[in-house]
Amino acid sequence: MNNKNRKHKKKKKKKNMVTQLNLKGIPLAPSTQKPKDQPGLIFILEKASLEVAKVGKALLMILDSPLNKAGRLRAVYVRTEKGVLIEVKPYVRLPRTFKRFSGVMLQLLQKLSITAGGKREKLLRVIKNPVTQYLPVNSRKIGLSYSSKKLVRMQDYVTTLSDDANLVFVVGAMAHGKVEPDYVEDHVAVSGFPLSAAYCTTMICQALEKKWNIL
Repeated sequence: MNNKNRKHKKKKKKKNMVTQLNLKGIPLAPSTQKPKDQPGLIFILEKASLEVAKVGKALLMILDSPLNKAGRLRAVYVRTEKGVLIEVKPYVRLPRTFKRFSGVMLQLLQKLSITAGGKREKLLRVIKNPVTQYLPVNSRKIGLSYSSKKLVRMQDYVTTLSDDANLVFVVGAMAHGKVEPDYVEDHVAVSGFPLSAAYCTTMICQALEKKWNIL
């Protein structure tokens, strides 16, 4: 093997090591004080395909929302098409490119958890089913379904919900099909057209930001 090939192999190996090191920890977003005496929001993204950019977009829309920055997002859960349940902490900073996001998800499925950079706190972790065991007792569980006959305007709908209950919204994160888990208490449609998970979660966040006076 000549010197040129050796240098090329060393360079390639070094590049791979850097990539692996970058995936070992992801940064924390600036922490916010949780208003524990106020109700919060929980998202469950069902039938998610982690190889599709739709899931990453939906998570970024949720985590970037003023509602989350105000401390009212309690948790996000993602259940994959294969039934793997993932907990996403509200203060995690996910990669903003699909390639990096896919790398983090692959590492998560292999190691079952992702810690914060330089810390032991688990920002993403695979947890046991069912998801209902992690939901607050005083929570209202609402499912979004394009096939539901109950068509609502989200801003009007949230005004009818109790100010004392935590709200759990279940949104399908797959390309086709519908989700109707048996633990959901109310199924609603928010449009006469099929919408992406990212758009649905944005509608929910904006409606609750108005209801809870979050600017």
